[in-house]
Order: sequence, then structure tokens, then C-alpha cells
Amino acid sequence: QVQLVESGGGLVQPGGSLRLSCSASRSIFSINAMGWYRQAAGKQRDLVATITSGGGINYGDSVKGRFTISRDNAKNTVFLQMNSLKPEDTAIYYCNAYHNGFYSWGQGTQVTVSS
Repeated sequence: QVQLVESGGGLVQPGGSLRLSCSASRSIFSINAMGWYRQAAGKQRDLVATITSGGGINYGDSVKGRFTISRDNAKNTVFLQMNSLKPEDTAIYYCNAYHNGFYSWGQGTQVTVSS
């Protein structure tokens, strides 16, 4: 298991940008996959982006071309750069780690896109 702490959420206007960070309690070098999910009020938790230990990346359809996931193994941190934000991106964003059959989740960070 690994403890995850998200940061970087906040209020931003439509068209703006935010960068989320997910800090892990231990080395992420060998963790099978890390990613970001989001949950809007009254809706299910959906995939935003994942990145594997080998560098493979997958994005949810609604964020392709606008969001970028990356990882810094030296800092045990995963990032989510979010550009061209839309009101429908408003949600709680959760960091996730998957390793050897186990999932770990952070506590989430709120992102609100509104004018």
C-alpha cells in the first residue's frame, strides 16, 4: 500500500489552467500504474488519465488534447496538467495507485471551473 496526497486544486475560470500534484509516501518507480480519476456531484467516479511504470499513457475521452499526465520518479510525484478547462471539468480529483492487485486512493482535491 502507498499513501497518496493530492494538491493544486482550486477555483479557475473557463479556459484557464491548473496543475494537480500527487505525492506518494514511497517510491513510485515500480508501481504498476498511477492515475487520476474524478467524481462530479451526483455522478460516478470516472477515469481522467493513467500512466504505467513503463510510460504507457491513457486518457479519458473528455480530456484528450487538454490534459497531460506525467510522473517524476525522483520526487515520487505524479502530475496532471489541465488546460482549456471547462465547467464540466468541475469535480473532486482523486489520485490512484495500482500495484500487484491493490488499489490506493488519495483524499481528493476539489477543482471548480466557473466564471
